[in-house]
Amino acid sequence: MLLSKLLGERFREKPADATLASHIFLLRGGYVRQVSNGIYSMLLPAKRIAAKIEAIIREEMDNIGGQEVLFPVVLPYELWKESGRYDCVGSELVRFKDRTGHGMLLGMTHEEAAVHLARTEARSWTKYPFMIYQIQTKFRDEPRSRGGLIRVREFTMKDAYSFHTSQEDLERYYQVVLEAYHRIFRRVGLPQVVAVSSDSGMMGGKISHEFMLLTEAGEDTIVVCENCDYKANSEVAVSRISHTPAEEQPLEGVYTPGIEDIDSLAAFLDTTPERLMKAAVFAVQGRRKPLVVFIRGDLQVNEAKLRNIVGAEVFPLTDHEDADLCFGYIGAIGLDSAKADILYDASLENETYLIGGANKPDHHIKGISIPRDVRPARFVDVAKAREGDACVKCGGRLTLKRGIEVGNIFQLGTRYTESMNMTFTDSDGKQKYPIMGCYGIGVGRLLASIIEASHDDYGPIWPMAVAPWQIHICMLNSSNEDVRNAGYKLYEELGRRYEVLLDDRNVTAGIMFADADLLGVPVRVIVSARNVENGEAEISTRDKKMKKIVKLDEVPAVVDEIISQG
Repeated sequence: MLLSKLLGERFREKPADATLASHIFLLRGGYVRQVSNGIYSMLLPAKRIAAKIEAIIREEMDNIGGQEVLFPVVLPYELWKESGRYDCVGSELVRFKDRTGHGMLLGMTHEEAAVHLARTEARSWTKYPFMIYQIQTKFRDEPRSRGGLIRVREFTMKDAYSFHTSQEDLERYYQVVLEAYHRIFRRVGLPQVVAVSSDSGMMGGKISHEFMLLTEAGEDTIVVCENCDYKANSEVAVSRISHTPAEEQPLEGVYTPGIEDIDSLAAFLDTTPERLMKAAVFAVQGRRKPLVVFIRGDLQVNEAKLRNIVGAEVFPLTDHEDADLCFGYIGAIGLDSAKADILYDASLENETYLIGGANKPDHHIKGISIPRDVRPARFVDVAKAREGDACVKCGGRLTLKRGIEVGNIFQLGTRYTESMNMTFTDSDGKQKYPIMGCYGIGVGRLLASIIEASHDDYGPIWPMAVAPWQIHICMLNSSNEDVRNAGYKLYEELGRRYEVLLDDRNVTAGIMFADADLLGVPVRVIVSARNVENGEAEISTRDKKMKKIVKLDEVPAVVDEIISQG
């Protein structure tokens, strides 16, 4: 490829609205161009990288028995009605009608399409187990796109679906996919990706993992034990919360005028937030009564945990007028269960001296003993894990890290096969529901994540396996006949074995090298008048680990050695 013909201007200045390294360099380097909010066109360099990522994914999926298929982008709404997701997924799902008035939707994920295909083609146990996958365009009307390709509305994704006759077989294959995912990430240049327990969200199922690139650029919080292998997304992370015993005391009302927040109350009563019991109030989708969650004053409610416990979406209640509750002073003692559903965080279960609301303005109650004063009560784990909490697995110290989700896997069980009435005839002649697994990787996000993991101040440093080209030849002063002849000769010779980009422009060395850094090609060959006069060329690597002058006729052999080492 001649750089003079390559579409995509490269910019010196940082784009005003870009903050992440990947977003900055993808725009500056001429990889992508924004069409609309969260929607991008890919130019040739990005498309070549994406194609290599897809080839690696495809190879690994084929190696574990995957059968590549292709589902439609547009689906009839009936499939999502069958699964029960049509009415419970929000505005992220784009719904519309065709010219006949028939309800349709844009596929944001394809579990329903996979079941629709498989239920007609796999009716006998002899077909099981099997896995089908696709690399397909999807659209989710995300409420907030960010970071270039990190979070977009239209994206390319590899999604795979496995079908099994038993839970044991699903669990076995789940591990097979998990290991294949680790191979994919290593091959694309992200060996530091870790698998963490995660929330299944709208996908359903009870067991799922996310694959996280740990980076400060990430939007997810990961809880990691410093002492063992425990890792989990903060949405599902659990911790061992410290407990300070206290002697039981009689109940005592206390006047707390105008004090409605935890910190002010702790200061007013000369105590610590962990001795306080606060109430968090939520609206629950499909329910008229609000939900009151009591939790220790120094902790926060994890809404993902709460959603999984109640089996519905939850939202902090902001409309206080519709709830007959004394906001700011809601307490466990005397709270009418007819006015609200009530849950207690597990942190409260054995507390014997707490301070909580009295259910009347400007009043609290001291001396609350949960075992003595609050029965019956339902205790659940809804607390967010915190930095410094103890690990439930080993007791070690938990730390919080940021991460970008680059893949996910789910054990779906019969969530979709049962709701969509997919059955097969087992070896015993009985009709049964297949057990499903689901496995996803976002191609564009993975591309951007590689930049986040591998860049310097000047641009991306592409790993050899996914680089848009392997070799970048820079001809300094291409108007010089000797330089031009040497450059084109190397271009032709190296091009027989490798992917080569030739900068044939008559521009300054500064512009040429700046563009080369933005394009991030692993091996750079510099042809200049001075070196050519000596029968030499300069070879360097984008990661700046190697730079040397070699004879022109030795360039192919040196390049061979560099590329063979990866």
